[in-house]
Amino acid sequence: MIEVTLLGTGSPIPDPQRAGPSTLARAGDQMFLIDCGRGVLQRLAGAGAGANQLSALLLTHLHSDHIVDLGDVIITRWVSSFTPDAPPLPIIGPPGTAQVVEAMLGAFGHDIGYRIAHHADLTGPPRVEVHEYTDAVVWDHGGVQVRVAPTDHRPVTPTIAFRIEHAGASVVVAGDTVPCPSLDALTAGAGALVHTVIRKDLIELLPQQRIRDICDYHSSVQEAAATATRAGVGILILTHYVPGIAAGTEDDWRELAAAVFDRQIELGDDLHRVEVHPGVCARSRS
Repeated sequence: MIEVTLLGTGSPIPDPQRAGPSTLARAGDQMFLIDCGRGVLQRLAGAGAGANQLSALLLTHLHSDHIVDLGDVIITRWVSSFTPDAPPLPIIGPPGTAQVVEAMLGAFGHDIGYRIAHHADLTGPPRVEVHEYTDAVVWDHGGVQVRVAPTDHRPVTPTIAFRIEHAGASVVVAGDTVPCPSLDALTAGAGALVHTVIRKDLIELLPQQRIRDICDYHSSVQEAAATATRAGVGILILTHYVPGIAAGTEDDWRELAAAVFDRQIELGDDLHRVEVHPGVCARSRS
């Protein structure tokens, strides 16, 4: 099975209860971090894991709220890996990722130099291995395969979604997008779809045009549910809630999805976990 943990379910607006967007997928003995929003390493610790255990970091796109803790992930993995000649961290994202990673390492240049000067066993800067894709198989190791396909978050471009497959189980993590044929194709027949969602009915009531602007390049709860229905997935996992889910309104969000998608719907706080088994069988726990 593949275990999905919603590490961060928040939005760009700081929330004391929700970290920034990030998802953890455990497949066999491999562990994938998808996006690295605000507070991701605290939530990763809450899930019983650390940066030095990551098999790869997967980035759906380069919006700040999805990559703001990229430097923290890279540096923390570096200083907490005590195995001699630890392998580089694979970072897989859309074109532009290499430039962002290089700039991030430059921003931490002083810190990296201090640590190399202080610790005899740190003989060089953090090792990363950046790969940029929009449509390909990007990972095929130890019985785990990861594919990417483009999504539609324009004017943010390019953006991608990931499909992780292991031992007959499959999970798609969509990132920010509106409905699009390429996401439908990637998601077809998957066990679960992890999808970011907004409540357009609530956002459109706000007076700030800049906030209302987000409605045209994100999926509503109903649109995410429609994507899951078209793809025939077994479980719809909602995350990255905008606005944040107010206490006691969880059923309202669930009912909006259930009006379009008639199978298992998961939503919750940070660290909510869902086990995705081959077929449609799943167990969830918080």
